[in-house]
Amino acid sequence: TMKRLFSTSHSSVDAKEMKKFQLLAHKWWDEEGEYSALHSMNDIRVPFIRDTLLSMRSNYHVGNPLSGVKILDIGCGGGLLSEPLGRLGASVTGIDPLEDNIRTADQHKSFDPVLAKRIQYKSSSLEEIVEECMETFDVIVASEVVEHVADLEMFIKCCSQVLKPEGSLFITTINKTQLSYVLGILVAEKLIGIVPEGTHEWEKFVPPEELESILESNGFSVKTVNGMLYNPLSGSWSWMESTSINYAVHAVKSGAQAQPSPTGALSEVGSEQPSATAGTAL
Repeated sequence: TMKRLFSTSHSSVDAKEMKKFQLLAHKWWDEEGEYSALHSMNDIRVPFIRDTLLSMRSNYHVGNPLSGVKILDIGCGGGLLSEPLGRLGASVTGIDPLEDNIRTADQHKSFDPVLAKRIQYKSSSLEEIVEECMETFDVIVASEVVEHVADLEMFIKCCSQVLKPEGSLFITTINKTQLSYVLGILVAEKLIGIVPEGTHEWEKFVPPEELESILESNGFSVKTVNGMLYNPLSGSWSWMESTSINYAVHAVKSGAQAQPSPTGALSEVGSEQPSATAGTAL
C-alpha cells in the first residue's frame, strides 16, 4: 500500500511568501498594476508552451490545439496563465495555496462560459494533491513559482509524482546572478517599482544548473533552457540566449523517447533579439 509520500506538515509552501501575495490577491487582473509584467509574459510563455507541445504531437485540432491535454498550473494566482491555456482547448487545473487568489481566479473565469467548463481551481498546495492525482497530468506549468517555494527538491519530486510518464514540465524563474540582483530587485522593486518591493529574495533565486540537476535526479530529461528578458520601457518580453536573468525550462519525465528540441517554435516566438542593455527581471 502506498501512503502519502509527502506529509503536509513538511510543505514546500513558504508562509512568509504567502503573506506577500495575500495583499495583492485582488489585483491579478489589473493589466497596468503590480502584475503587468506577468500579463505581458503571456506573449512569450503561452506560445512557448503551445508550440513545444505541438512539436511533440502528430495530430491536433487547429481551433483547439491543446484539446485533450490535461494541464496542472501550480501557483496559478488569479488565473493569468490558466485562462489562455484553457482557450487553446486544454483542460486546466489551477492550484494555489491562497484562497483569495482562487476566489479571484474563479470569479474571472465565470465571465466566460467556455473557460468555466475547461478550468477548475482549487485552493491547495502541490503536496496536498499528490495522493489523489498520481500520474494524472500530461503537462505541469510552474511559472514564476520555484523562486518562492520552501523546499525545491520536494517540489520537483511532487511534480514528478503527479505527471504522467513522458509528460512535460514547464518552469519559468529567475537565475541567481549579480545581474539578476541588480535588475530583479534593486531596479524592478526599489527603483522603478514594476514589482512590489519585497516580492523576491535573491537567496531563493535558482541557477539553471541547479534546477537541471534537481530535475535530472528526479527522473526528468531537460530539453530546453532559454533566456528571457523584460524591457520595462516597452513593457514586453523577448527571448535571448543568455540565461543570466530570467529563463524558461522544458523538461520531460522519463519514459519519453528523445524529442527534437523545439528550436523552430522558439525562434518563431522570439525572432527579435532584445537589447541586453534595457532589461530587468520580474
